[in-house]
Amino acid sequence: MNFRNCMFLLACTVSVISSTLAEQDIYVVHMDKTKVRSLDSNLGISKRWYEDVISSISADDSEEEQEEKAPQLLYVYEKSISGFSAKLSKKQLESLKQVDGFLTAVPDEMLSLHTTHSPQFLGLKSGRGLWSGLNLTSDVIVGVIDTGIWPEHVSFSDFGMPPVPSRWKGKCEAGTKFGRSNCNRKIIGARIFPKGYEAAAGKINEKEDYRSPRDSQGHGTHTASTAAGNLVNGANLFGLAKGLAGGMSYGSRIAVYKACFMLGCSSSDVLAAIDQAVIDGVDVLSLSLGGLPKPFYVDNIAIAAFGAVQHGVFVSCSAGNSGPLNSSVGNAAPWIMTVAASSLDRSFPTTVKLGDGHVFKGASLYTGKPTMQLPLVYGRTAGGEGARFCTNGTLSSRLVKGKIVVCEKGINARAEKGEQVKIAGGAGMIMVNRVDEGDELYADAHVLPATSLGASAGIAIKNYINLTKTATASIKFEGTVYGNRAPIVAAFSSRGPSAAGPDIIKPDVTAPGVDIIAAWPPNISPSMLKSDKRSVQFNILSGTSMSCPHVSGLAALLKSVHRDWSPAAIKSALMTTAYTLDKERTPIADAVSETSISATPFVFGSGHVDPERASDPGLIYDISTEDYLHYICRLNYNSSQIALLLRENYTCPSHSFLSLGDLNYPSFAVLFDSSNQHLIQTFKRTVTNVGTPRSTYSVQVKTPYGVSVTVKPKILKFQKKGQKLRYKVRFVTRGKRSPGDSTFGSLTWISRTHIVRSPIAVTWQ
Repeated sequence: MNFRNCMFLLACTVSVISSTLAEQDIYVVHMDKTKVRSLDSNLGISKRWYEDVISSISADDSEEEQEEKAPQLLYVYEKSISGFSAKLSKKQLESLKQVDGFLTAVPDEMLSLHTTHSPQFLGLKSGRGLWSGLNLTSDVIVGVIDTGIWPEHVSFSDFGMPPVPSRWKGKCEAGTKFGRSNCNRKIIGARIFPKGYEAAAGKINEKEDYRSPRDSQGHGTHTASTAAGNLVNGANLFGLAKGLAGGMSYGSRIAVYKACFMLGCSSSDVLAAIDQAVIDGVDVLSLSLGGLPKPFYVDNIAIAAFGAVQHGVFVSCSAGNSGPLNSSVGNAAPWIMTVAASSLDRSFPTTVKLGDGHVFKGASLYTGKPTMQLPLVYGRTAGGEGARFCTNGTLSSRLVKGKIVVCEKGINARAEKGEQVKIAGGAGMIMVNRVDEGDELYADAHVLPATSLGASAGIAIKNYINLTKTATASIKFEGTVYGNRAPIVAAFSSRGPSAAGPDIIKPDVTAPGVDIIAAWPPNISPSMLKSDKRSVQFNILSGTSMSCPHVSGLAALLKSVHRDWSPAAIKSALMTTAYTLDKERTPIADAVSETSISATPFVFGSGHVDPERASDPGLIYDISTEDYLHYICRLNYNSSQIALLLRENYTCPSHSFLSLGDLNYPSFAVLFDSSNQHLIQTFKRTVTNVGTPRSTYSVQVKTPYGVSVTVKPKILKFQKKGQKLRYKVRFVTRGKRSPGDSTFGSLTWISRTHIVRSPIAVTWQ
């Protein structure tokens, strides 16, 4: 798998990691933390104990099996999870299961990355509100787990920053072309976690990557600067999107944890990075990566994130780029902030004019002169088998020289298609979506005059070619245009309902993730093609990889204003203040069909983040560790599965009468049995007043079709700040519905100064 081809938008297959030695696989081994602690007193730190465990199972091998490779300990996890990762044979794994405290071993897997104007689009203004000097002088630390960083970039200069916070326990690790001096008062820590990756894929090829925190792919540099990079005037890509670029929390510190390499991110490396980040003292963790949806007890990121949240760390993750497929959302544990992707009001339009006069609008980051009206070829008129996808070696120079080639998306990367056209002597490219991808446009930094077009335009152009002997076309590039309808949720953004936890609406929110400009390593071309020798300081990318660090940075801003807020409180503030109407005051659209379909909570969660409103939300829904424990107990997991999440054996309270819906979440996911006509569900919630001390809130319900909703009490009267009040919501079905049907509504508490909104999703199973 060419990872660069898929790291931003394509949903790459997640594979279980096997070592190159067929007899051994890599496992993340979960241990009961109470048993490990009890043994520590005799054997010292847990790492020594795990080393002894590994030695003991190695010694168990019989003489005739001496040729079997010895087990290899990769990492020891101590803070966010309890256990270790190791390379083991099946026999060694069986021996390990006999060790006191063993919970389970989960096969390691290769996760994929989910891959300016956005601060202004979000309402952040220099010198005002969250971007006032008082809030930006904070020492909030954002940990970014990604492909590393390019430390010399101006976005990471420490000019004018105060000394590193004394509470910081991290360090700067030296390695290939990266020294300790590359850290500063902005990048206060940088580490690399390659052991799981190298155990699976072999030693890192230092001609392609750096065995250090230095970034060889650009993804980590881009996400880090989006979250907390400095303000940079005049940022642009070939003159496009020119303006002030900056991270959402540009006064925050950055801690870099490189756990992703050319072929992906080993989950054992990611776990080690999360564990170390919590030990180091980060306040926010940003992970623009993930795998396929799975139950929380076998989801290593969910398990580690739960441990991080227990230590007060806010964890933000990308929802994934597998949209518009239903139930494709990943990173869906309720203690994780799951972020969808949507557009800004900025675009990079093109105009394609056919010889018959038909005109189509596209998108491109190419900035050269328009093409002339040139011959147009596609498929068999451009080459041999596979020519319609413009893959390597399929185009005929004789057929495409001096012509514009139509290429379908798929198989190879978008920029690679243009490269193949250029190699064959083509003068331009029109890349069209497949039918199932709709009309969403992708702007890329092509190496020749090229544009993307939607599926409907693609059908029309292919019909024109088939019916015309001398088909022609021209492409005109229109630069940067502002004022488009926005936000619109990207079609590639993964959707709910969550396969892992349908009782929670996921994703949680949406944020800018389409055509985002941010810092870029100067030695990596904007197209990421080796043949492309262009060097840039900033690049424009799309993906939930780009939306996630927006929210990570906003969480850091809120943490700087509200030091005592828990991760759940910050999450609640961002969710209940999110908006659902676009800049034209019409419902936010779904790019799958933006002319007729409004996005639902399964597409954008609570809506689009609004950071200034989130800084003063009025009410919050807080969640304690005990609340999460009660929720986990009601997931129908067995005791062993629950122990995996909690890192120890845990006995669920038998007297508790709480239901899944009683987790104090800022949204309502209501599940009904479709075979029954009259069913009732009652949810309980507790809200904490963080706004005006003496305030009165009245409830307003937008009732989902097919149910009736009753809220008691209908009025909440607060006498002081910090006061908690409870309410109940009763949902009653009205008639039968088909399995899989969903309807949507909202519950909103309104006072004279605040609006606190929660989405409702009702699903019949």
